[in-house]
Amino acid sequence: MNVLTVVSHPRTNSFTFAVANRFVQGLKNAGHETEVLDLHRSGFDPVLWEADEPDWSADHKTYSPEVETEIERMKKHDALAFIFPIWWYSMPAMLKGYVDRVWNHGFAYGSSKLHHQRVLWLGLAGDSLEHFEKRQYDKMIAHHLNVGIASYVGIPNSKAEILYNTLGSKEGHSERLLTQAYDLGLHYAEFKGDASSEEK
Repeated sequence: MNVLTVVSHPRTNSFTFAVANRFVQGLKNAGHETEVLDLHRSGFDPVLWEADEPDWSADHKTYSPEVETEIERMKKHDALAFIFPIWWYSMPAMLKGYVDRVWNHGFAYGSSKLHHQRVLWLGLAGDSLEHFEKRQYDKMIAHHLNVGIASYVGIPNSKAEILYNTLGSKEGHSERLLTQAYDLGLHYAEFKGDASSEEK
C-alpha cells in the first residue's frame, strides 16, 4: 500500500513529529510505501483564494498551480494518514486549509470522489480521555472526520484515533504513546472504518 502521510505542526521537534516518525516506521516495517508531506515546511498556503473557490456550475475546474500539484500528489497514493495536534477540539487551521483547498469540487466531491480506500486521522490531545468523554468531544471529532469529511468524499474506511495526555509527564507514558503510533502504522492495512463512519 502507498500511503500519503500528512503532518501538521509548526515545530519539527514537537511530539507530533515524534509520533509521525514512529508511525512511518511502522508503515515501512509492514512493507508499505509512504511519502511524508510536512505542510509547514512545504510552504503550503492554507488560505483559500478565488482561484481555488469551487465552481458549482462546472464538473471540472483547473485550480491554482499549488493545489493542482497537491491533487497530483494525492493521485499517486492509494491511502492516507493525517497526524496533527487537536486544537480547540478540531484540526489545526493549516490542515483544515489543506482540506478546503485540495479536497475540492470535481476532485474529491461532486462529479468525482477520492479513490483512496482508507484514511487514518491521528490526533494528539493534551488532555485526558475522561475529559473528552465527559462532553463527548471524542465522538464529535470522530463523527466530523469519519462522516463529515471521509464519507462525503467516498473513502470507505476512515478511523479517527486520539492519543491522550500528550503533555503528561508520567514515567513511560510518552513511550507508550509512541509505541501506539508505531502499532497503528504496522497494522495500518488491517483497521476497519469506525461504525460511526457509516452514513445513517
